[in-house]
Amino acid sequence: MTISYRKILAVGVLITSLAATGCARQAEASGERLSLSAALPTEVPRDTTIIVGDPVTQKALELSGEIKNLKADVQWANISGGPATTEAFRAKALDVGSVAEIPPINATWTGLQVKIVASKFRLDAVRHPIYELGVAPGVAATSLGDLRGKRIAYSPGQAQGALILKVLQKAGLTKDDVTLVELPSTGDIYLNALSSKQVDVAPIGGVSIKRYLSKYGSDGATTIQHGLRDDPTHLYALRSSLEDPAKAAAIRELVQAWAQATRWVDEHPQQWIDGYYVKDQGLTGEDGRWLVQRAGHPDVPGNLADVIKRHQDTINLLAKETGNPVIEAADLYDQRFVPVQAAAFSKEAKS
Repeated sequence: MTISYRKILAVGVLITSLAATGCARQAEASGERLSLSAALPTEVPRDTTIIVGDPVTQKALELSGEIKNLKADVQWANISGGPATTEAFRAKALDVGSVAEIPPINATWTGLQVKIVASKFRLDAVRHPIYELGVAPGVAATSLGDLRGKRIAYSPGQAQGALILKVLQKAGLTKDDVTLVELPSTGDIYLNALSSKQVDVAPIGGVSIKRYLSKYGSDGATTIQHGLRDDPTHLYALRSSLEDPAKAAAIRELVQAWAQATRWVDEHPQQWIDGYYVKDQGLTGEDGRWLVQRAGHPDVPGNLADVIKRHQDTINLLAKETGNPVIEAADLYDQRFVPVQAAAFSKEAKS
């Protein structure tokens, strides 16, 4: 009798899946913790609940209709950004959050045990940046070298703050060559600081770039392209949640849905513009189209070697500037989820 390779592979996958599920049930029943080196459970036990702070993915899953297919009871928290997510983690009020590359570093430095479970980026990220450097009206600055002597908005512990440090490094400048003005990057604070000339330069992103130039361009407001990658978006989770077999299975399911939602948004730009940017965020259709075009296409990698290297470069820079110890970027990632996200994002994956 001839047994095909496909059948052998299918049997192997089935055995592995049943073993992982069995281990999860045994661990759950005995109160054991799931080792972070153990295979991820693949079956979500009934009545499993996780709390997730990722409003963007929530909306994408609602618009695509995929939210109804989640087996776990996912409670969506209207939480985004590093500070709010970290605070929720500390209060044990969140299992998973969506952030850029800096919050997992700061969380680790402050003793909070977290792991990155999913990562996405922008294809041709330098040409499709998240941020530009807003220049206040009347300030003479057209290149990174012109930043010397300028007052620059700076938010320690956030992506915008790390970007400024990277920009200074690229320009051959140090913090002593500029005046860093500590301001939170929330809301319109940076836009107001620029328009009122409290600062000369500030990193601004999203539709704020378009609105800033439209409103203050006639007064001399400009932006500078920084030419750096600023595109990481991660899901990260409490280690204690990943050590819970039922929650680990639910987070695995979440990562699958997150990657599929990323693909759905890319393939349905008009539905995303209408459903998210216009109806949910209150933007105009023109703003939504501008944002979609600016973002380009997403990339959910199946190998994190380059990702971890870039993250390590960020850690090294921040450690030098803040006096914190250098940590290993690889230790921030739970790479068991890499094949999960890659397979779910694949064009061949079933919705």
